[in-house]
Amino acid sequence: MGYKNNNMGYLDGLLESRSVIKKNDFAIITPDGLVNNVIPGFEDSDVSILGSKKLGASFVDYIITMHQNGKNERGFGGEGIETFVYVVSGKLEVSDDKETHELTSGGYAYFPVGQLMYLRNAQADETEIFLYKKRYEPLEGYEAYKVVDNVDDLEAIEYEGMKDVLLWDLLPKDLGFDMNFHILSFEPGASHGYVETHYQEHGAYLLSGKGMYNLDNQWYPVQKGDYIFMGAYVQQAAYGVGRGEPLKYLYSKDCNRDPEI
Repeated sequence: MGYKNNNMGYLDGLLESRSVIKKNDFAIITPDGLVNNVIPGFEDSDVSILGSKKLGASFVDYIITMHQNGKNERGFGGEGIETFVYVVSGKLEVSDDKETHELTSGGYAYFPVGQLMYLRNAQADETEIFLYKKRYEPLEGYEAYKVVDNVDDLEAIEYEGMKDVLLWDLLPKDLGFDMNFHILSFEPGASHGYVETHYQEHGAYLLSGKGMYNLDNQWYPVQKGDYIFMGAYVQQAAYGVGRGEPLKYLYSKDCNRDPEI
């Protein structure tokens, strides 16, 4: 299987792609062009690298399909590295050296530095996960800690008072954390209240729906399965379009640190 969508061999139409790559600025990566990567430690798994330093990100994002015996017993992470996993679909066992947690769809786990993350598909069917790593920026007097939860158990927030735009905060608002993960959901016709321009960068994986995304003041069509990288200060905003389901995406954001000079 060479591609994320299993589309092998010649296409009926032209070779074309919705993907847009503007290194160090922004990117839209669609499933059609993703290839499998050999990453030490991952077995019986299709791994595609999304955001990375080569794209301009300060983190690395992956989308991974774990087959029946899919696992990582080598340990994901490393010295000075914080990690995060989100179950897009299926069932996953995630462990450190002491505990094992079973996550279902919508489940997630954050591991701080010093804790390798061990992963195993916990069902016969495939399990799809979104995986993240970043070098932790320590702050004197504070430290991050392990978090394991499921978004279904969290309270949705009306984003800036808009009833058709909902936000879920996945990690604590604690200065020990130098980043957070959120889920943002737009009902069809809903949008950001304004075009954002800010210091923080994002890596976003679209969980459902269709939409139009403003990146660097140009609008692009996006849909479930797409990945978006947004660099610092890139203008950004979204509209939910389509029928029947919201445009919903999981995204990371650096926070709680003063920029270096």
